[in-house]
Formats: sequence, structure tokens, C-alpha cells
Amino acid sequence: MLTVWGRKNSINVIKVLWGLAELGLPYERIDAGMAFGRVNDPDYRAMNPNGRVPTLVDGAYVLWESNSILRYLCMRHGGEKGLALYPADPAARASVDRWLDWQLSTLGPAERNLFWGMVRTPPEKRDMAQVAAAMKAAAECWAILDARLARHGGPYVEGAAFTLADIVLGAYARRWFGEEVRVEGMPDFPALHAWYGRLGAREGFRTWLGPRLT
Repeated sequence: MLTVWGRKNSINVIKVLWGLAELGLPYERIDAGMAFGRVNDPDYRAMNPNGRVPTLVDGAYVLWESNSILRYLCMRHGGEKGLALYPADPAARASVDRWLDWQLSTLGPAERNLFWGMVRTPPEKRDMAQVAAAMKAAAECWAILDARLARHGGPYVEGAAFTLADIVLGAYARRWFGEEVRVEGMPDFPALHAWYGRLGAREGFRTWLGPRLT
């Protein structure tokens, strides 16, 4: 049995849970992080020295970092579904990897203050100048993906096939399009919006990204 440590309102945990749903894999989830604690306990730090979530336990094997966990699940347990999400062809796989790395290096840092400023900060304590700057930075990122989707016509990030790139970027798109973070001046990218609508039809998206952001 696979075990996922992490709270279900963490975007990085959500990415893994959505991936598990797409692969149809059974697992156990144990709450950890923020209000649930555990991440600073010695036994947890022995698994994940960063004290963050998620952490995957697969028998004697332990893995942290959500995008690495997604890759591992596809390669180790995914079978044909895993190959569809994370293709074996080197060029196709590298194209997927590019977007997973881009999320970590560029998109995530750009939008962080938008999410934290609007969702995890009480209205009376919001720094709207910081929120506006984060919105602008995130919009510049989403413009890149919108242009790509418009250029090849979709339906997904890598064209015809739904891949890990859609899971990882789709989790962040939920923040961008969610009413919880809407601020004045946010552009509405047509191709990106159409892609996001297609993701919303998937069961894994509805289960893990349908609830209100907290």
C-alpha cells in the first residue's frame, strides 16, 4: 500500500492525489503539515528532512518532492496509464519535464504571494500592492502557456495527450481562475481558459481541486 503524508489543502499534495486518481492507484493518506503538525517530529524528519509535504512511502522506499513523486508513480506503478502521463520517448518526456521544472522555478514563485495574499491572509491584513505585483508576475507566466495552447490548438499542454504537465500546471491554474483569488485587472486568457475547462471535466480534478481554496 502506498502512503501519502500531507494535508489535502496543500497544492503539492493535491498534485500527487490527482496523479494517483488518474493512475487508479489505491493509497492511504495521513494528514500532516500546518494545523496537523507532525512535520517537525523526529520520525517524520527521518523520512523528509525538509519537514514539508508531501512524502510518499512505498514499502521501504521513501520519496519527497511532489513532481518527483508523480514521475515515480508513473514509472513504478503506472503501467500503460503511466506511460500516457509520462511518455517513454526521450523528446516527449523531456517536454513534460520542462513544464514540471518551469512550475518549480518560475510559475510557483511568481504566484505565491497572490495565493497567500488573497487566501491565507485575512482581508484586513492584505498587502494589496504585493498582491498586485504577484498577479502581474503570474499573468506573465500564464501568457506563455496561453500562447502555446493557442499555437497548437490543445487540447492539452503537450497537444493531444493529457500528461503530468496538465496535472502540475492545472493545480496552479485552479488558483488563477478561482474566485478566491480574483483581483481587479486579472487578464482572462482564452486558450488557457478553454484548457482549464477541459481539466475541470476530469474526476481527479473535481475531487481534489473542486473544493474551495483554503
